[in-house]
Amino acid sequence: MKPVDGKSVPPRRRFLAGAGLAGAALVSRVQAASIPEAPMRGDADTAAPEAPKTGRPFRPVVTLNGWSLPWRMKDGVKEFHLVAEPVVREVAPGMTARLWGYNGQSPGPTIEVVEGDRVRIFVTNRLPEHTTIHWHGQRLPNGMDGVGGLTQAPIRPGKTVRYEFVAERPGTFMYHPHADEMVQMAMGMMGFWVTHPKDVRQQRVDRDYVFLINAYDIDPGSFTPKVNTMLDFNLWTWNSRAFPGIAPLVARVGDRVRVRIGNLTMTNHPIHLHGHSFEVTGTDGGWVPKGARWPEVTVDVAVGQMRAIEFVADAPGDWAFHCHKAHHTMNAMGHQVPTMIGVDQSEAAKKLGALIPQYMVMDGPGMGSGGMADMAMMAGMPLPENTLPMMGGGGPYGSIEMGGMFSVVKVREDLARDDHRDPGWYRAPEAAVAAEVAFASAPPPVLAAATSTASGAPDERTVNVRKPSPGSMHHR
Repeated sequence: MKPVDGKSVPPRRRFLAGAGLAGAALVSRVQAASIPEAPMRGDADTAAPEAPKTGRPFRPVVTLNGWSLPWRMKDGVKEFHLVAEPVVREVAPGMTARLWGYNGQSPGPTIEVVEGDRVRIFVTNRLPEHTTIHWHGQRLPNGMDGVGGLTQAPIRPGKTVRYEFVAERPGTFMYHPHADEMVQMAMGMMGFWVTHPKDVRQQRVDRDYVFLINAYDIDPGSFTPKVNTMLDFNLWTWNSRAFPGIAPLVARVGDRVRVRIGNLTMTNHPIHLHGHSFEVTGTDGGWVPKGARWPEVTVDVAVGQMRAIEFVADAPGDWAFHCHKAHHTMNAMGHQVPTMIGVDQSEAAKKLGALIPQYMVMDGPGMGSGGMADMAMMAGMPLPENTLPMMGGGGPYGSIEMGGMFSVVKVREDLARDDHRDPGWYRAPEAAVAAEVAFASAPPPVLAAATSTASGAPDERTVNVRKPSPGSMHHR
């Protein structure tokens, strides 16, 4: 996309644009001639990690549905070029979002450096308003901290600013604006930063994954997030992707796997892994000493925090990996739809069906009682333009009734050491799969639940309760 030149800074912020430059310096025309190119990527594939061609060695990370930003070495300094600009991001097949990001994507590309590297980052602003970049968690000179109006003047549209500092300590960090922050972060402006230890033997793992937690409020049929939403989001994403669009995390049996997670949403997220236990090995402040690490199967990642977890992939299979807030594993939710469990809608359904042939009762007859058949019915329902079914990516045994912040850790015995490609679905031996029990005669009776009378005593009447259907909260 072309730079957005000639657009005025909003009146309420003009006083900042005229302030003197502090820390991050505007690039002159002479300097601009020597700025490195800004690589761009618009697809949502997970790029294979590449060993560094220049600079000190490190084992690169894998960014889910993303990539790492290339650099050039100049006089011993590692130089990067970030471009803040409007982007189009595929949230999952069938839906795209018009976001703001960096170098063609939201989140922007991961920046990887080595402890002790001197880093120079050129940031070009192609947005319709000013911006900055804050290097979240870094130890650096005050003038490079990226807080508009406090440590620097904002980067005006069409201009380029230079940040330069030494990556002093290894760890897991983020970058995001500190200018019109609520708007710009709600539009997807963020990225990951990893500083590797200078000793390649330290903190070594076989596979190292990174992703940012983010959330959006995009009405079905629209493309742009509502930037004033506080908590009532309808798309919960990892790296601006929702299941079934989130890539799997692949590992070979016996691999030590690290997953680095950063949270830039407005609520906490308990991230849960099936089939394995892990240790919390890193936080915003750095690496946790081995004697202080603790075992978990769920780690809560609060707002603005980063957590690194590590586990040995010792159990073959496809293991769910997801946020444990149930509504965070759903897509395109309609929060104002009433609950109709137990309400007989049959007569109303007949009348509405005569007027609207495609009408389907939510939580009514035929829904919530057929398991996978229900999901097949939902898959055939027409949806508004540019939206996703609430849940239901396909799996080896039918529909996976999940959406949002959900992925799969795929552990295999026959993978090559650095092969990160999706190996397909796991098929366990038939005898090791949960299966329906066949009875030679009638199954044992099931006791019905009893209601209560006004006095609180049990009543003989039973309650006919249907479970919520997969589409019960779908925004219609």
